[in-house]
Amino acid sequence: MTLSYDIPKVNFSRLADPVSEIIYLPDTSSRLQSQVSLADFTSFRVGGLAEWYGEPNSLEELRSILAWAGVSGLPIHFLGAGSNLLVSDRGISGLVISTRHLKTTNFDPETGRVQAGAGVSLPKLAWQAAKRGWRGLEWAVGIPGTVGGAVVMNAGAHKSCTADILFDTQIVTLGGDLAILTPDQLGYSYRTSLLQKQPKLVTQATFQLEPGYSKTEVMTTTAEHRAQRQATQPYHLPSCGSVFRNPSAYSAAWLIEQTGLKGYRIGDAEVAQRHANFILNCGRAKAGDIWRLIHHIQEQVESKWRVKLVPEVKILGDFSQL
Repeated sequence: MTLSYDIPKVNFSRLADPVSEIIYLPDTSSRLQSQVSLADFTSFRVGGLAEWYGEPNSLEELRSILAWAGVSGLPIHFLGAGSNLLVSDRGISGLVISTRHLKTTNFDPETGRVQAGAGVSLPKLAWQAAKRGWRGLEWAVGIPGTVGGAVVMNAGAHKSCTADILFDTQIVTLGGDLAILTPDQLGYSYRTSLLQKQPKLVTQATFQLEPGYSKTEVMTTTAEHRAQRQATQPYHLPSCGSVFRNPSAYSAAWLIEQTGLKGYRIGDAEVAQRHANFILNCGRAKAGDIWRLIHHIQEQVESKWRVKLVPEVKILGDFSQL
Protein backbone atom coordinates (compact mmCIF):
# COMPACT_ATOMS: atom_id res chain seq x y z
CA MET A 1 0.00 0.00 0.00
CA THR A 2 1.36 3.41 -0.98
CA LEU A 3 0.47 6.38 1.18
CA SER A 4 0.67 10.00 0.15
CA TYR A 5 0.26 12.97 2.47
CA ASP A 6 0.44 16.69 1.94
CA ILE A 7 2.93 17.60 4.66
CA PRO A 8 3.11 21.32 5.50
CA LYS A 9 6.60 22.75 5.66
CA VAL A 10 7.30 23.97 9.18
CA ASN A 11 10.27 26.12 10.07
CA PHE A 12 11.26 24.37 13.30
CA SER A 13 13.87 27.00 14.12
CA ARG A 14 11.21 29.66 14.67
CA LEU A 15 10.75 28.83 18.35
CA ALA A 16 10.15 32.45 19.36
CA ASP A 17 7.18 32.81 17.01
CA PRO A 18 5.97 29.31 16.19
CA VAL A 19 3.30 28.74 13.59
CA SER A 20 1.16 25.72 14.38
CA GLU A 21 -0.15 23.46 11.65
CA ILE A 22 -2.68 20.61 12.02
CA ILE A 23 -2.95 17.51 9.88
CA TYR A 24 -6.00 15.22 10.03
CA LEU A 25 -5.05 11.74 8.91
CA PRO A 26 -7.49 10.10 6.50
CA ASP A 27 -9.93 7.48 7.84
CA THR A 28 -9.02 8.21 11.49
CA SER A 29 -10.05 10.62 14.23
CA SER A 30 -6.40 11.31 14.91
CA ARG A 31 -4.62 14.56 14.19
CA LEU A 32 -1.02 15.71 14.15
CA GLN A 33 -0.08 19.17 15.37
CA SER A 34 3.15 21.08 14.92
CA GLN A 35 4.99 23.23 17.45
CA VAL A 36 3.48 21.71 20.61
CA SER A 37 5.03 22.56 23.97
CA LEU A 38 6.35 19.41 25.65
CA ALA A 39 6.62 21.13 29.03
CA ASP A 40 2.91 20.44 29.40
CA PHE A 41 3.54 16.69 29.07
CA THR A 42 6.54 16.16 31.38
CA SER A 43 6.54 15.94 35.17
CA PHE A 44 9.53 18.32 35.30
CA ARG A 45 7.30 20.92 33.54
CA VAL A 46 10.20 21.94 31.29
CA GLY A 47 11.12 21.44 27.66
CA GLY A 48 10.73 23.08 24.29
CA LEU A 49 8.50 22.40 21.32
CA ALA A 50 7.85 19.19 19.44
CA GLU A 51 8.16 19.72 15.69
CA TRP A 52 5.17 17.40 15.32
CA TYR A 53 3.04 15.80 18.03
CA GLY A 54 0.37 13.06 17.89
CA GLU A 55 -1.87 11.24 20.38
CA PRO A 56 -3.35 8.07 18.82
CA ASN A 57 -6.54 6.74 20.40
CA SER A 58 -6.09 3.19 19.13
CA LEU A 59 -3.57 0.80 17.68
CA GLU A 60 -4.96 1.49 14.21
CA GLU A 61 -4.43 5.23 14.61
CA LEU A 62 -0.93 4.61 15.94
CA ARG A 63 -0.02 2.60 12.85
CA SER A 64 -1.50 5.31 10.62
CA ILE A 65 0.66 7.94 12.37
CA LEU A 66 3.75 5.74 11.97
CA ALA A 67 2.97 5.39 8.27
CA TRP A 68 2.71 9.18 7.95
CA ALA A 69 6.07 9.58 9.70
CA GLY A 70 7.61 6.99 7.39
CA VAL A 71 6.44 8.86 4.31
CA SER A 72 7.65 12.17 5.72
CA GLY A 73 11.03 10.79 6.75
CA LEU A 74 10.76 12.26 10.24
CA PRO A 75 12.58 10.80 13.25
CA ILE A 76 10.17 9.40 15.84
CA HIS A 77 10.20 9.77 19.63
CA PHE A 78 7.85 8.12 22.11
CA LEU A 79 6.26 9.73 25.16
CA GLY A 80 4.31 8.13 28.00
CA ALA A 81 3.47 10.02 31.16
CA GLY A 82 6.64 12.10 30.80
CA SER A 83 7.50 11.26 34.41
CA ASN A 84 11.01 10.02 33.67
CA LEU A 85 11.98 12.45 30.94
CA LEU A 86 14.05 15.60 30.52
CA VAL A 87 13.37 17.41 27.24
CA SER A 88 15.75 20.07 25.93
CA ASP A 89 14.67 23.72 25.98
CA ARG A 90 15.39 23.66 22.24
CA GLY A 91 12.63 21.16 21.68
CA ILE A 92 12.54 17.99 19.62
CA SER A 93 12.81 17.71 15.86
CA GLY A 94 10.67 15.08 14.20
CA LEU A 95 7.50 13.47 15.52
CA VAL A 96 6.64 12.86 19.17
CA ILE A 97 4.00 10.16 19.69
CA SER A 98 2.22 10.07 23.05
CA THR A 99 0.58 6.87 24.30
CA ARG A 100 -1.55 8.71 26.88
CA HIS A 101 -4.84 7.64 25.26
CA LEU A 102 -4.01 3.92 24.95
CA LYS A 103 -5.79 3.01 28.20
CA THR A 104 -7.71 -0.23 27.78
CA THR A 105 -7.60 -2.74 30.67
CA ASN A 106 -8.85 -6.29 31.01
CA PHE A 107 -8.69 -8.45 34.14
CA ASP A 108 -9.02 -12.19 33.46
CA PRO A 109 -9.99 -14.01 36.69
CA GLU A 110 -9.42 -17.43 35.13
CA THR A 111 -5.73 -16.84 34.42
CA GLY A 112 -4.98 -14.09 36.96
CA ARG A 113 -3.64 -11.93 34.17
CA VAL A 114 -4.36 -8.28 33.51
CA GLN A 115 -3.81 -6.76 30.09
CA ALA A 116 -3.30 -3.00 30.06
CA GLY A 117 -2.64 -0.43 27.37
CA ALA A 118 0.65 1.45 27.31
CA GLY A 119 -0.98 4.67 28.53
CA VAL A 120 -2.58 3.17 31.64
CA SER A 121 -1.37 4.82 34.85
CA LEU A 122 0.71 2.37 36.89
CA PRO A 123 -0.64 3.61 40.27
CA LYS A 124 -4.24 3.35 39.03
CA LEU A 125 -3.62 -0.18 37.78
CA ALA A 126 -2.15 -1.08 41.18
CA TRP A 127 -5.28 0.18 42.92
CA GLN A 128 -7.56 -1.65 40.47
CA ALA A 129 -5.75 -4.90 41.24
CA ALA A 130 -5.81 -4.27 45.00
CA LYS A 131 -9.56 -3.62 45.00
CA ARG A 132 -10.04 -7.05 43.40
CA GLY A 133 -7.80 -8.75 45.94
CA TRP A 134 -5.11 -9.47 43.32
CA ARG A 135 -1.53 -9.43 44.58
CA GLY A 136 1.56 -8.48 42.58
CA LEU A 137 1.26 -4.75 41.87
CA GLU A 138 1.31 -3.30 45.39
CA TRP A 139 4.84 -1.97 44.89
CA ALA A 140 3.80 0.08 41.83
CA VAL A 141 1.35 2.41 43.57
CA GLY A 142 3.91 5.17 44.12
CA ILE A 143 5.52 5.13 40.67
CA PRO A 144 4.19 8.08 38.64
CA GLY A 145 4.43 6.46 35.24
CA THR A 146 2.56 4.36 32.71
CA VAL A 147 2.47 0.69 31.83
CA GLY A 148 4.50 1.31 28.67
CA GLY A 149 7.21 3.18 30.53
CA ALA A 150 7.34 0.53 33.24
CA VAL A 151 7.94 -2.21 30.66
CA VAL A 152 10.69 -0.25 28.90
CA MET A 153 12.46 0.91 32.08
CA ASN A 154 11.81 -2.20 34.20
CA ALA A 155 10.33 0.12 36.79
CA GLY A 156 10.45 -1.09 40.35
CA ALA A 157 10.18 -0.32 44.05
CA HIS A 158 10.12 -2.11 47.41
CA LYS A 159 12.41 -4.88 46.10
CA SER A 160 10.01 -5.73 43.25
CA CYS A 161 10.03 -4.78 39.59
CA THR A 162 8.17 -5.08 36.30
CA ALA A 163 10.20 -8.08 35.15
CA ASP A 164 8.89 -10.07 38.15
CA ILE A 165 5.27 -9.98 36.95
CA LEU A 166 5.38 -9.33 33.20
CA PHE A 167 3.85 -12.18 31.17
CA ASP A 168 4.35 -10.60 27.75
CA THR A 169 4.18 -7.30 25.93
CA GLN A 170 2.98 -6.18 22.52
CA ILE A 171 5.27 -3.88 20.58
CA VAL A 172 5.03 -2.10 17.26
CA THR A 173 8.01 -1.28 15.07
CA LEU A 174 8.46 2.02 13.27
CA GLY A 175 7.25 0.24 10.15
CA GLY A 176 3.97 -0.68 11.87
CA ASP A 177 4.70 -4.38 12.39
CA LEU A 178 3.38 -5.99 15.59
CA ALA A 179 5.15 -8.54 17.77
CA ILE A 180 4.64 -10.19 21.16
CA LEU A 181 7.74 -10.36 23.35
CA THR A 182 8.30 -12.28 26.58
CA PRO A 183 10.48 -11.07 29.48
CA ASP A 184 13.28 -13.40 28.34
CA GLN A 185 13.41 -11.51 25.04
CA LEU A 186 13.65 -8.10 26.70
CA GLY A 187 17.07 -8.50 28.31
CA TYR A 188 15.91 -7.21 31.68
CA SER A 189 18.27 -6.04 34.38
CA TYR A 190 18.14 -3.29 36.98
CA ARG A 191 16.05 -0.44 35.46
CA THR A 192 17.00 -1.46 31.94
CA SER A 193 15.73 -3.47 28.99
CA LEU A 194 16.66 -3.94 25.36
CA LEU A 195 13.71 -1.72 24.43
CA GLN A 196 15.67 1.32 25.61
CA LYS A 197 18.00 0.86 22.65
CA GLN A 198 15.52 -0.32 20.02
CA PRO A 199 13.11 1.75 17.89
CA LYS A 200 10.01 -0.09 19.13
CA LEU A 201 6.96 1.14 21.01
CA VAL A 202 5.16 -0.80 23.73
CA THR A 203 1.43 -0.72 22.96
CA GLN A 204 0.20 -2.96 25.78
CA ALA A 205 1.42 -5.42 28.41
CA THR A 206 0.05 -8.45 30.21
CA PHE A 207 0.95 -9.01 33.86
CA GLN A 208 0.66 -12.27 35.78
CA LEU A 209 -0.90 -11.47 39.15
CA GLU A 210 -2.24 -13.57 42.05
CA PRO A 211 -6.02 -13.31 42.50
CA GLY A 212 -8.04 -14.70 45.41
CA TYR A 213 -6.58 -12.76 48.31
CA SER A 214 -8.40 -10.53 50.79
CA LYS A 215 -9.25 -7.18 49.23
CA THR A 216 -8.69 -5.46 52.56
CA GLU A 217 -5.27 -7.07 52.98
CA VAL A 218 -4.01 -6.17 49.50
CA MET A 219 -5.41 -2.63 49.70
CA THR A 220 -3.76 -2.14 53.10
CA THR A 221 -0.37 -3.24 51.78
CA THR A 222 -0.79 -1.00 48.72
CA ALA A 223 -1.70 1.97 50.91
CA GLU A 224 1.33 1.34 53.12
CA HIS A 225 3.65 1.40 50.11
CA ARG A 226 2.12 4.67 48.93
CA ALA A 227 2.39 6.25 52.39
CA GLN A 228 6.04 5.22 52.68
CA ARG A 229 6.95 6.87 49.38
CA GLN A 230 5.02 10.02 50.21
CA ALA A 231 6.76 10.25 53.58
CA THR A 232 10.27 9.85 52.20
CA GLN A 233 10.12 11.46 48.75
CA PRO A 234 9.22 15.03 47.74
CA TYR A 235 6.11 15.31 45.60
CA HIS A 236 5.19 18.93 46.33
CA LEU A 237 7.19 20.30 43.38
CA PRO A 238 7.74 19.10 39.79
CA SER A 239 10.39 16.39 39.45
CA CYS A 240 11.07 13.21 37.50
CA GLY A 241 11.34 10.96 40.54
CA SER A 242 14.73 9.33 41.04
CA VAL A 243 17.29 10.92 38.73
CA PHE A 244 20.07 8.30 39.02
CA ARG A 245 20.17 4.54 39.15
CA ASN A 246 21.45 3.11 42.42
CA PRO A 247 25.03 1.80 42.21
CA SER A 248 25.63 -1.69 43.54
CA ALA A 249 27.29 -0.69 46.80
CA TYR A 250 25.42 2.44 47.92
CA SER A 251 22.20 4.21 47.06
CA ALA A 252 22.52 7.24 44.80
CA ALA A 253 20.67 9.36 47.38
CA TRP A 254 23.19 8.46 50.10
CA LEU A 255 26.18 9.28 47.88
CA ILE A 256 24.70 12.63 46.87
CA GLU A 257 23.78 13.51 50.45
CA GLN A 258 27.22 12.55 51.79
CA THR A 259 28.78 14.73 49.10
CA GLY A 260 26.97 17.68 50.66
CA LEU A 261 24.74 18.45 47.71
CA LYS A 262 21.32 18.57 49.36
CA GLY A 263 19.80 21.93 48.59
CA TYR A 264 22.37 22.75 45.89
CA ARG A 265 20.85 24.89 43.14
CA ILE A 266 21.48 25.86 39.57
CA GLY A 267 18.87 28.39 38.58
CA ASP A 268 15.56 27.11 39.90
CA ALA A 269 16.68 23.47 39.78
CA GLU A 270 17.47 22.12 43.26
CA VAL A 271 18.67 18.88 44.82
CA ALA A 272 15.79 17.99 47.15
CA GLN A 273 16.31 18.22 50.90
CA ARG A 274 13.98 15.29 51.63
CA HIS A 275 15.53 12.89 49.11
CA ALA A 276 18.86 13.71 47.49
CA ASN A 277 18.18 11.60 44.38
CA PHE A 278 15.39 14.00 43.39
CA ILE A 279 15.88 17.24 41.48
CA LEU A 280 13.05 19.72 41.93
CA ASN A 281 11.78 22.47 39.67
CA CYS A 282 11.36 25.19 42.26
CA GLY A 283 9.50 27.57 39.99
CA ARG A 284 11.03 28.60 36.70
CA ALA A 285 13.77 26.06 36.12
CA LYS A 286 14.88 25.45 32.56
CA ALA A 287 15.77 22.05 31.18
CA GLY A 288 19.32 23.38 30.85
CA ASP A 289 19.44 24.13 34.60
CA ILE A 290 18.42 20.56 35.40
CA TRP A 291 20.86 19.14 32.86
CA ARG A 292 23.75 21.16 34.33
CA LEU A 293 22.77 20.11 37.86
CA ILE A 294 22.77 16.45 36.82
CA HIS A 295 26.31 16.81 35.48
CA HIS A 296 27.46 18.73 38.53
CA ILE A 297 26.20 15.94 40.80
CA GLN A 298 27.95 13.32 38.67
CA GLU A 299 31.23 15.23 38.78
CA GLN A 300 31.13 15.86 42.53
CA VAL A 301 30.15 12.30 43.47
CA GLU A 302 32.77 10.80 41.16
CA SER A 303 35.43 13.12 42.56
CA LYS A 304 34.69 12.11 46.16
CA TRP A 305 33.64 8.47 45.83
CA ARG A 306 35.04 7.35 42.46
CA VAL A 307 31.52 6.29 41.50
CA LYS A 308 29.98 7.42 38.21
CA LEU A 309 26.26 7.87 38.71
CA VAL A 310 24.20 6.78 35.71
CA PRO A 311 21.04 8.79 35.01
CA GLU A 312 17.77 6.89 35.25
CA VAL A 313 15.96 9.82 33.67
CA LYS A 314 15.81 9.76 29.87
CA ILE A 315 17.41 12.86 28.33
CA LEU A 316 15.93 13.87 24.99
CA GLY A 317 17.03 16.61 22.62
CA ASP A 318 20.04 18.86 22.10
CA PHE A 319 21.86 19.98 25.26
CA SER A 320 25.10 20.99 23.52
CA GLN A 321 26.68 24.38 24.14
CA LEU A 322 25.13 24.60 27.60
